[in-house]
Amino acid sequence: MSEAKTFGAEYYRRNYRNYARQNPARKLGFYRDLAAQALAGIDQPHILDIGCAFGAFLGAVPAAWARHGVDPSAHAIAAARAAYPEIRFTVGSADALPLAGSFDCVTAFDTLEHVEDLDRVSAELKRLLAPGGTLLFVVPVYDGPTGPIIYALDRDPTHVHRRGRDFWIGWASQHFDVTDWQGIYRYLLPGGYYAHVPTRRLRKYTPAIVVVCAA
Repeated sequence: MSEAKTFGAEYYRRNYRNYARQNPARKLGFYRDLAAQALAGIDQPHILDIGCAFGAFLGAVPAAWARHGVDPSAHAIAAARAAYPEIRFTVGSADALPLAGSFDCVTAFDTLEHVEDLDRVSAELKRLLAPGGTLLFVVPVYDGPTGPIIYALDRDPTHVHRRGRDFWIGWASQHFDVTDWQGIYRYLLPGGYYAHVPTRRLRKYTPAIVVVCAA
């Protein structure tokens, strides 16, 4: 089955029917602030969001930035283009990005766990990141005390990498300079409130991590 069909409307309905609630403004603002720190001092920076889905993160960053989003879902990209016509969106995969040029910051939020060939991903990232550019990525992790819970709650069949934090930090360290990483507690609570709590102190125990890398 093609990626376009795999990540179609039915995929989101089955796996992420609360997608908007799981991406509230304060969560997107946290990601935006991380990107802004990485891009400080760069006039009109170029940012690429891999696995951009419906484009909400790129819609939350400054309009002065040159913004580009890529996602394998034609369904999601069509919605993103309708919602944010001023942003460039392209259908494509993280391991074969249909882009040229260079980006000062590349983000991948809950994306890399879906892509089987991480060597190809790292090669594509190196190709597109500007010298001194920044990679920001978020992944769920399945180790630590929350590991069994994450396994039990994870119903997404496209998660091909259900790994621990050491795996992801090790992968990143092989290809980039890991400058920081934090843990994230996150969960959609009864009543529709989405808890999203970053932490360095408890980062070894959280169900997700955010990793900051320099090219």
